[in-house]
Amino acid sequence: MSATLGETVKDFHESRERGASLPMLRIDPLLLLATIGLIACSVYVVGSATHDDIAGDPHYYLVRQAAYGAAGIILMFALARIDYSRLREWRFGVYGAMIALILVVLAIGTAAKGSQRWIPLPFFNLQPSELGKLLLVVALAAFMVERIRKLSEVETTSRILLLAIVPAMLVIAQPDLGSGLVYMAIAVAILFVAGTKWTHFVVLGALATGAIAIVLVGAPAVGVQVLKPYQVDRLTAFVHPTDDPRKQGYQLKQSIVGIGAGQKTGRGADGATQTKLNFIPEHHTDFIFSVVGEEFGFAGAALILALYALLIWRALRILTMAKNLYGALIAGGIVAMLAFQVFVNVGMTIGIMPITGVPLPLMSYGGSSVIVTFMAIGLLQSVHAQARTASAAKGRDLIA
Repeated sequence: MSATLGETVKDFHESRERGASLPMLRIDPLLLLATIGLIACSVYVVGSATHDDIAGDPHYYLVRQAAYGAAGIILMFALARIDYSRLREWRFGVYGAMIALILVVLAIGTAAKGSQRWIPLPFFNLQPSELGKLLLVVALAAFMVERIRKLSEVETTSRILLLAIVPAMLVIAQPDLGSGLVYMAIAVAILFVAGTKWTHFVVLGALATGAIAIVLVGAPAVGVQVLKPYQVDRLTAFVHPTDDPRKQGYQLKQSIVGIGAGQKTGRGADGATQTKLNFIPEHHTDFIFSVVGEEFGFAGAALILALYALLIWRALRILTMAKNLYGALIAGGIVAMLAFQVFVNVGMTIGIMPITGVPLPLMSYGGSSVIVTFMAIGLLQSVHAQARTASAAKGRDLIA
């Protein structure tokens, strides 16, 4: 009897080990479900919103968004198969590549609507500030691991913040204020996951408040414009959106009108006048959530937010099960990157956050944003896979 029981237990753990060794069985299925669900919704909504944007080619944006999604899925599965721990050894190269890409776009990048953010490639325009988000997560997590024994020192917090501030300021100079804020959110999240003292965060909060006051009030009072006038208007319009509805309050007002018009189940693609008549600005990029609200109403918006909630929940779950600190820090940085963008983007469309041009991950149209988000999720899947492998190995050791 005991021999039979022992063989049964052994067979169980051998089957578990075989399952853990197969890449397709090691991924988090719920995270994959949320990811595929969001990109599927994105392709449909982008296609519906832009059907009349390009004369003679109604599927222009739909086809490209689907292609970006397909490329992103391939990269996601490729990254899920690697051992993310190896990236720690390349921290200097990763950080240097991020800075170099941002400097290249400032030197030779193409400009559009007053911003110089893209490097033209044969099939799409690369936006280095988007790729820089993920590269910053990988590099900062590695630098933090190297300083973990000196975590309580102010120097450690200062170094991590400085490493994030440098690329953030370069990105803001493009100008791309939204991405610069994402960089800082990543740094704060990595400090938090690492266990930085709460007193450091209090000081950082005070410094951030002072910096905002200087940029928006102090510097303009003495004739120094740190931000461009339109950036200041966007940051302050959500406080008093009705003061000048034809200028800085226009985008917000049209967005709120569109979302409100959707009511419970939406107007449908044909009845969405705010979208079809181009009242909602950038309806396929920054304000894609407004399109969802108008065309599909509360039900559609709730579905999108539920998928994001599932994605964030599984990412946090992966953070807790990571096999090492580096994996936990990577997961924490990616969670911050995604959650911050979702909160700011959705918040700006309903008037509770300033308009900063932050895309909605996997929903907004754009090759760089979609592909980089899939790559980030691929790293999350790698952390999950390595954690399952480590757990299976531990189980074998206990049996032995």
